[in-house]
Amino acid sequence: MQAKNILSLGQMPFLADQEFFETLCSDQNLRIERIVSKGQVTPPDIWYDQDDNEWVVLLQGKASLEFEKGEMLHLGPGDYIFLPARLRHRVVYTSKTPPCIWLAIHFK
Repeated sequence: MQAKNILSLGQMPFLADQEFFETLCSDQNLRIERIVSKGQVTPPDIWYDQDDNEWVVLLQGKASLEFEKGEMLHLGPGDYIFLPARLRHRVVYTSKTPPCIWLAIHFK
């Protein structure tokens, strides 16, 4: 058995214009993933409208979320939020340096 470090970016296969998603654990009711963002945002005409609940913590970097009703939320390291299923939102800012490292837990 070998431990891994969630903050290590090591040899991740980054593409310049895409976020990196890594599933750490999953079953039919739960998915835990690490997301690394380097300046990526949700396109202005798109809203996330997910079937599952999501609890997410920003471990590194800075980010901003916008909600459909106009509220903005600015996040820094250690900040977390619960996003109930169907809550329309989008990512409008992620820092490039340092990159954003998120831990997201999706569940029914």
